[in-house]
Amino acid sequence: MQETEIKNIMKRIVVLIILSCLCTWQAIAADYRYERNIAYRQANDAYADSMCRLDIAYPANAKEAPVVVWFHGGGLTGGKREIPEALLKEGLIVVGVEYRLSPKVTIPEIIDDATQAVSWTFDHIAQYGGSTQKIYLSGHSAGGYLIDLVGLNKSLLKKYGKDADQIAGLIPFSGQVITHFEARRRMGMPPLQPLIDSIAPLYYVRKDCPPILIISADREKELYGRYEEQAFFHRLFKLLGHPDATLYELDGYDHGNMPIASFPLLLQFIREHEKK
Repeated sequence: MQETEIKNIMKRIVVLIILSCLCTWQAIAADYRYERNIAYRQANDAYADSMCRLDIAYPANAKEAPVVVWFHGGGLTGGKREIPEALLKEGLIVVGVEYRLSPKVTIPEIIDDATQAVSWTFDHIAQYGGSTQKIYLSGHSAGGYLIDLVGLNKSLLKKYGKDADQIAGLIPFSGQVITHFEARRRMGMPPLQPLIDSIAPLYYVRKDCPPILIISADREKELYGRYEEQAFFHRLFKLLGHPDATLYELDGYDHGNMPIASFPLLLQFIREHEKK
């Protein structure tokens, strides 16, 4: 067989694989309805009005469905809201959140955006067939950092009349648990100089927080020693006697591609906890 023929065959195979994936995605997406660009907080300026928005994907016949509130990554300085395709299954409702970014706002203001998005979800998700008893928080990198703070620092949601312990579970993907490197950069600190202060998830570790699944990339491929941070995070939960804290290290995955292997673990975590 000629080399040209082989290349043409390979091209056709690739096209067929892509078409198959597209058809599968379209079949899944067809079962979902969407509402987009929903404001989740009262904005007092144009920037907040444009950024403090969320999208919702929900099954057409959802009733008391589990909910994943998803926060994108981007180092607190970039990124856009998204609804991960990998979560559009098993009847889940997915809320994709956007938030303001540094340096236009402070890190506490970003944390407050995340808090208000979760509060909004508790107030409104029943309209889309979701259960307020089944709200899970997840996010990658900066998103993982934000969900850890919202779930661990009870004073954040209390400000909006909510109890963080009503969250069904926390699933951070490679989230920083010391003070975020963007906050430290703004203080004039280098990225490898650690700090644990009042905007560090580690500061709020407690044995009575919601169930938590901590997922890290390969320790040799992670960003800034992120695995070691998360291993210490997990160890503190265990020492305090938390009954439902788990750590996974994804061998061979780096900080950027680790969500690929993390989404199935998230889905498994929700399945297991919905059986309880």
